[in-house]
Amino acid sequence: MTQPTDIRRDGEQPLLLDLFSCAGGAAMGYARAGFTVHGCDIAHRPNYPFPYHRGDALRYLAHLIATGEIRRYAFVHASPPCQAKNTLTVGTNRSRGWGGTHVDLVAPTRNLLDRTGLPYVIEQPNGQAEIRKDLTLCGEMYGLRVIRHRNFEVSGWTAAQPVHVPHRGRVRGYRHGRFYDGPYVAAYGNGGGKPTISELQAALGITWTDVREELTEAIPPAYSEHIGRAYLASRALGVAA
Repeated sequence: MTQPTDIRRDGEQPLLLDLFSCAGGAAMGYARAGFTVHGCDIAHRPNYPFPYHRGDALRYLAHLIATGEIRRYAFVHASPPCQAKNTLTVGTNRSRGWGGTHVDLVAPTRNLLDRTGLPYVIEQPNGQAEIRKDLTLCGEMYGLRVIRHRNFEVSGWTAAQPVHVPHRGRVRGYRHGRFYDGPYVAAYGNGGGKPTISELQAALGITWTDVREELTEAIPPAYSEHIGRAYLASRALGVAA
């Protein structure tokens, strides 16, 4: 395995590569945990709060591996497109013939990440995505107004699973024509009693973008801050040992 410079030396922060970075929900959490973050996304992301490369994430990662530039990094986070096998796609949408064809990039992402020799996480929502659920995080664990369960496959290190906190009620919005109130907002889609932009920003803990698509796709920064701090603590303990 590549030995990254992943512990701060002389005030420097470890460098993290954020693949399929979208608007930077994960990136901000890692920055708060103590990383310097570089992103990569195929779409134009002017709201991304850190330096990023615009392009195909897997091609970019392959380039970094081929040139040896990947050795600059200590850690990689990857959130490959999840529409192919998430719960909404394989449940409601597919059963009703809604939606189009989606690409599943989890396996090719993992193959390239294994080639880096670096510790990494792959993030996916609930559904049929073929990842190990080494960590499952929920907004209630961090006092957020979203549920937003997300699963993380952890490789090259280990992390303890936090205790899941029971939900306090329903997600606010319409279900089959009936409106339900509750302490959480639905951070996906449009219509049906969905939250306003400002409500989404407050619920997720994201203030640097007001684009609904970016907000509904984002990982709450609290999740990746938890992961980043756990990784840095595990490395510090390993060095101390």
